Amino acid sequence: MLPDALTAIALGGLLGLRHATDADHVVAVTAIVAKEKSLKRAAGVGALWGIGHTLTLLLVGGAIVAFRLVIPPRIGLGLEFGVALMLILLGYANLRSRDEAPAERPSVRPLLVGLVHGLAGSAAVALLVLATIRGTLEAFAYLLVFGLGTIAGMVAVTVLLAAPALYAGARVTRLQSGVRLAAGALSIAFGLLLARELIVEGGLFSATPTWEPH
Repeated sequence: MLPDALTAIALGGLLGLRHATDADHVVAVTAIVAKEKSLKRAAGVGALWGIGHTLTLLLVGGAIVAFRLVIPPRIGLGLEFGVALMLILLGYANLRSRDEAPAERPSVRPLLVGLVHGLAGSAAVALLVLATIRGTLEAFAYLLVFGLGTIAGMVAVTVLLAAPALYAGARVTRLQSGVRLAAGALSIAFGLLLARELIVEGGLFSATPTWEPH
């Protein structure tokens, strides 16, 4: 690999860490970890989310890189609209749920949420790779390092999000329920705002949709 390619691949890890802090990612994970009652389980949620995100990133983003695919605006908007619907459903689930004994392991939900987020974000990441790295193998290496950075970043984010609520919840029993309800309401509100942006500004259902990967 050329030095410039190695530098770009290394940068991909840092961008993956930053990618984990995108607003829609943080809101989705907050809605999930609000139900967890230990930092270990919260970290597991972050890891599963990151793994799901990385799987679709490698599959879909890899296909875009390998075959130089062009994503039509309506499909790009549709994938992001799926994220908006998922945020609304996550929030609704939080508002409906009651306090229950936690399972021994994190559920498959964060993995599925990560898959959806990865599907929506793969095009943007792949287009960035195509703009900076010519070789296909180097581009795949970038996607892999980016994905690993995202996993590490999301584990850190979920632990940081869960720690204050767990610390306070251990002292105020009702607080954890309040955190869960607040996280659910935030997830619904963010999902509705994102859906509105995609429909009104992006023109998802119009004759001429406009989409800028980000």
